[in-house]
Amino acid sequence: MGQPPGAIPAHASTAPAAVVVNYEARDALLGCVASLRASGAGQVVVVDNASSDGSLERLVATDPRAVVIPAGRNLGYGTAANLGVARTTSEHVLVCNPDVVAVGDCIAALSRVLDEHPECAVVGPRIDNPDGTRYPSARAFPSWGVAAGHALLGPVAPGNRWTRRYKMEESEAGGEAPGEPRGGCREAGWVSGACFMARRSAFESLGGFDERYFMYAEDVDLCWRARRAGWSVLYEPVASVVHAQGLSTSRRPVAMTIAHHRSAWRFARRSTGGAERALLPLVALGLAVRLAVSLGRALGHPGSDLDLPEPSDASDASDGA
Repeated sequence: MGQPPGAIPAHASTAPAAVVVNYEARDALLGCVASLRASGAGQVVVVDNASSDGSLERLVATDPRAVVIPAGRNLGYGTAANLGVARTTSEHVLVCNPDVVAVGDCIAALSRVLDEHPECAVVGPRIDNPDGTRYPSARAFPSWGVAAGHALLGPVAPGNRWTRRYKMEESEAGGEAPGEPRGGCREAGWVSGACFMARRSAFESLGGFDERYFMYAEDVDLCWRARRAGWSVLYEPVASVVHAQGLSTSRRPVAMTIAHHRSAWRFARRSTGGAERALLPLVALGLAVRLAVSLGRALGHPGSDLDLPEPSDASDASDGA
């Protein structure tokens, strides 16, 4: 298999490292790793959650320098990412899904932000969909009113004002030319775990991702803990990636929908304190209503799954939206 599991190549340098969590994404994985190399990554570590599509064999044949870690089973996104980060040596580490393609000098641009902002723990790039539309990769921690409006109306009316505020769409508005980054580097509540760069010292001090989240919301939780610890979370739209979302999760829409809401409930319980904990029953009710609506849509998916064994596509489920 080329590099033994967890090996650190002799050529490791101070260049930013990259960690990719993979599951059954062979062709996308090869394109992802190639783009990370072209964008300035030094070490590239791929943690594979027990793929059966020959992902690692193809990767080793294509990029023998890559460090490959066969997990042996599905560890979940956060656990696999933690394992990958632990096998890198650089202070700046990019973590991403396998269906992400870095554009231009994305890695260098994110690394530059961390250099210029020593208080920053995590910085996220602009994420574009394959059709060129913008994905709301930087979001706010909403007030209770905004959270309720987004939770209840988001699945059926995504253009509602509460969802727009939660997704920070107002801050993305501007007078720049079409296709150009809008605004400059700025603070965010949290950034999508589909692709972000972390400062190793901050990531390690926070204990990495909370491994109790199998998938979804681990990115929200990490950024929340970083901000509580005094770090900042930034969004740099000059750095960009293209993300073909749902490569793995679309195979199990019902399981993914349930996992999404489970993680949302875990984060709500963790992040709510004081008198606001009295409102948790209302949060549970809102999530239950949202889950019912979302399940109704997921059951209409051609490949809908009706059971929920251990999810098998944790390489593409890191967005806590």
